[in-house]
Amino acid sequence: MRHLLASLALLGLFAFPTLAFAQDLALKRVMLSSGGMGYFEYEATVEGDATLKLTVSLQQVDDVLKSLVVYDDKGGVGGLSLPGREPLAQAFKDLPFDQASLGSPAELLATLKGAQVTVGGSRAISGRIVSVQEETVALGNDKGTTTRTRVTLYTERGLQQFILEDAENLQFADPALRDKVGQALVAIQGNRAKDARTIELSTRGTGKRTVRVAYIVEAPVWKASYRLTLGADPSAARSALQGWATIENLSGQDWKNVELTLVSGRPVAFRQALYNAYYVTRPEVPVEVAGRLVPGIDRGGVQADQRSKASSPPMPAPAPYRAQQERTMLPAATPPPPPPVAAAADQIEASDAATQVVFKFPRAVSVDNGRTLSIPIIDRQVPAMRMALYQADTAARNPLAAIRLTNDGESGLPPGIITIYERDKGGSVAYVGDARLSGFPVGETRLLAYALDEKIIIERDVSQADRLATGTISQGVLKLSRIVRQTTTYRVRGPAKEPRQLVVVQRRLPGWTLTKPDAKGIDISEGNYRIPFALPGGDQTQTFEVVQEQAQQQELRLVDGAADQIRVYALAREFDAKTRDALAKVLQLQQSVAEAERKGKQVDTERQQIVQEQARLRENLARVPANSDLQRRYLATLDKQESELETLAKRKAEAENGVETARDALRTFVASLG
Repeated sequence: MRHLLASLALLGLFAFPTLAFAQDLALKRVMLSSGGMGYFEYEATVEGDATLKLTVSLQQVDDVLKSLVVYDDKGGVGGLSLPGREPLAQAFKDLPFDQASLGSPAELLATLKGAQVTVGGSRAISGRIVSVQEETVALGNDKGTTTRTRVTLYTERGLQQFILEDAENLQFADPALRDKVGQALVAIQGNRAKDARTIELSTRGTGKRTVRVAYIVEAPVWKASYRLTLGADPSAARSALQGWATIENLSGQDWKNVELTLVSGRPVAFRQALYNAYYVTRPEVPVEVAGRLVPGIDRGGVQADQRSKASSPPMPAPAPYRAQQERTMLPAATPPPPPPVAAAADQIEASDAATQVVFKFPRAVSVDNGRTLSIPIIDRQVPAMRMALYQADTAARNPLAAIRLTNDGESGLPPGIITIYERDKGGSVAYVGDARLSGFPVGETRLLAYALDEKIIIERDVSQADRLATGTISQGVLKLSRIVRQTTTYRVRGPAKEPRQLVVVQRRLPGWTLTKPDAKGIDISEGNYRIPFALPGGDQTQTFEVVQEQAQQQELRLVDGAADQIRVYALAREFDAKTRDALAKVLQLQQSVAEAERKGKQVDTERQQIVQEQARLRENLARVPANSDLQRRYLATLDKQESELETLAKRKAEAENGVETARDALRTFVASLG
């Protein structure tokens, strides 16, 4: 019985034979996108109806289900099928035992308690399984102990037992149960590649034909890198540019003689878990059970009808200069001048599409799984101008040595690192720095900074001032226009014997206007001005100014405006004479209002003094003898002060009338302006 489980496996295999041979698909085309997606196209030659098998990794199944497409000119696609995400769990879902039960014959028999079995051998038994128990028995001659399995069956002769390890064979009497055991063993065998799924694709048609199957899945981003070799003549208009593409094959399969295409672009790509099972949540309705009847209490009501109702000119040609020759590393012995940069062996076909650049290789490519390939995709002469680029945020004191590169080719260039070399007059080549190239459409230019240019020293100062520009009066409001000016002064000292072309990157202030230098022809890039200046060479320091201005509007109500402000504006020469005269008149009328208000306050002060004096006198009257001379003096003084208060009351009324009259005159005049 030691090989009983193997016998059960054979039964299962006989019960469930494998599928007939299906034709395999061969990988023919690969297209890699810089957006991190890969297009894989397979081919197979079929005749009539056929089943095609395609094995993909588990993590790719969602993308394959989302994007798989079949091309068959003489037939149609019938559909595809593949094991579920948890194939073993599904296989055992409806079986009377689980996967753990197939760990040993004893575990299987214990799980299938009650099943009819037949045991063959010297002691044949047939019956239903009652119990399966392990027991420990001693071996003869003091050789220790061993564990065996005792199985109890219910037979026609009652309960009978046998030792499982001693049985020569055991068979389930029920054919359906034998089939289920075999089905489970086949499922276990087919799940060995647990991280892969084999898709079976059916095609229907007539005759011999080629069927192509393609899909889009996640793939490593391919990278572009460049080599730019500057000529020995600094004034040369063109330089040699060579671009390389680096790709990785991490697809899980070898690429043998495939047609390879590289695409540079940013496609919108989604991922959806189509391989997962989803269920719609349904509300649970309780079971209705007839219960005890309990009539409700009638509490009366009302009749239904009684209810209530309800937004630089072209740069001069750069003067020659030697940007980085001082940085050349000195070898122990001068090597012979190297030959020109080797050209690409194959001419890559590059083309511009609506949203991407496509590079198609002219011959088949082979890349083993897990290996990296780097091959040239660009090889041509491009316009390249040397210059100095000043970015204060990068280096405050020195500009960067840079190249102004122009794409005058027939296709754009993908982004990547560009390594820059410089050839001297003897033909030797030296490395001078790296730069970063962004996506480079046809006809555009890029400034590539690759090293610090310490021969140029720059000092930078920023100042700000404002001035009145214009002023008008409308509906009693003085509307002012002020000009705020920010001036950035650059003091530049370049090499004594080397003229340079300098480009200054100056932050563009939102809502401001560049007034110096002339904005015509000056580039704007990512919120910055790129302003060219020519350095003629020599020891003298050159001074350049960059001025930006903004007009700011202010308003001042003349009726209640501060007199000091109005006095300043009345003298402002930026305003016309009529406006200044009107402001002078407003100032005069405001003074009249102020004078009237002063008189009213003076009356209030005098009255307050009398009231305080009367309070003192009344306090003294309470302490002096009646009918005394002092009492009579106090009373006479109080009488006189009462007369004065009456006079002050009249003066107060006159002062208030004067204030109102002055204010009316001011309001009337202001309303007449504008």
